[in-house]
Amino acid sequence: MNILIHQVEYRGMPVDILISGNRIVRVAAHIEATADKVIEGAGKAVAPGFVNMHTHVPMTLFRGFADDMELMPWLTQKIWPHEAKMTDEMYYWGARLACLEMIRTGTTCFNDQYMNLPVVAKAAQDSGLRGFIAGLVMDPSMKMTADEARAKMDADMAHAGEFGPRVTLTIGAHAIYTVPEPVLRAVAAYAREHHLLIHMHANETEKEVNDCLEQHGMRPIEWLDSIGFLGENVIFAHALWLSDHEIQLMADHGASAVHNPASNLKLASGYQFRYEEMRAKGVRIGLGTDGNSSSNNLDMVEAMRMASLMGKAWRFDPTAVKAGDIFHTATRGGAEILGIDAGIIAEGSLADLVLYDLQTPAFVPNFNFVSNLVYSANGYHADTLICDGRVLMENRRVEGEEEIYSKVGEVCRQLFA
Repeated sequence: MNILIHQVEYRGMPVDILISGNRIVRVAAHIEATADKVIEGAGKAVAPGFVNMHTHVPMTLFRGFADDMELMPWLTQKIWPHEAKMTDEMYYWGARLACLEMIRTGTTCFNDQYMNLPVVAKAAQDSGLRGFIAGLVMDPSMKMTADEARAKMDADMAHAGEFGPRVTLTIGAHAIYTVPEPVLRAVAAYAREHHLLIHMHANETEKEVNDCLEQHGMRPIEWLDSIGFLGENVIFAHALWLSDHEIQLMADHGASAVHNPASNLKLASGYQFRYEEMRAKGVRIGLGTDGNSSSNNLDMVEAMRMASLMGKAWRFDPTAVKAGDIFHTATRGGAEILGIDAGIIAEGSLADLVLYDLQTPAFVPNFNFVSNLVYSANGYHADTLICDGRVLMENRRVEGEEEIYSKVGEVCRQLFA
């Protein structure tokens, strides 16, 4: 299918964009071409779709359920007991609701870590989004063996290729306090053998760091390095309580960090994400919302604004975490970590695009579109979304959204009965 976007603003100038299949094939002032679909871009601006680098999509079902709690009581008293009751149907519709929310707010790709990989992957496939879905390795009792972990990973990876080219399967090692050392070693070896990404929580709280120091005499990233875990395929969500040495270790091994400002603030995990320090060392950084139970929404525009303002405030430096830098982190930065040719508008790149309506107060006057998007707008200013060359939202309407709302209502009544 060919799509022609006609006279949309890009970098302050009107352009035409021609999409063929799932790729952008031409960007020019004027394009003469026959297209199956023409989208009029007058009065709108185009931007790359966001890459949400840390989600737990079925947890939309827990939005507003367990607020204003500390992290561990929140997990052990509220979240984990109810997760144990979830059915495949609950996983599926929770994930579909999350995908709908991301479509409505301008996200075209997400990096997820949760249970029930086949069902979550199917939800991603059905939504039309690009998803990196991790099979979760986790045991809060810390009794899982390496053999059990390998069997779990084999079972998850047996589904590779079932969900089409937009869905990529990865491994999720939950955290150092829920995955024993032999299992972490097995995960690292398995991922290297099968060329898989690893998605893991790390250095999220000061307590996690202090517990690791007490148990191992090293900070979490230092300890993970000592057991051979670090590598270019490792993505650390939160990475909030990092020392200079840990940042250098991440840079040396090519590991990536994901900033999740909303959940870090809501759970009071901390606020001094060392964005500028990591960038200076060459650490790749992505931006994420975390799950709806700990951040309450999946709005990447809101995440950009919080990340930028927090980064300025704790440094007392208004030039830190600039709008253009955090926008790159939220788009191209995440795509580069995942190894996909997205997060950019260029000939040959994947057709993952969002159109924004400029006829709204947030974009008037339009001195700088990116600054307005980061500091003035929210995700619901997205008007039209294209993922993998397919229109998933047009004029703020998404096909099938009413059914998703209805089904989520049904499964929530069952889950919390």
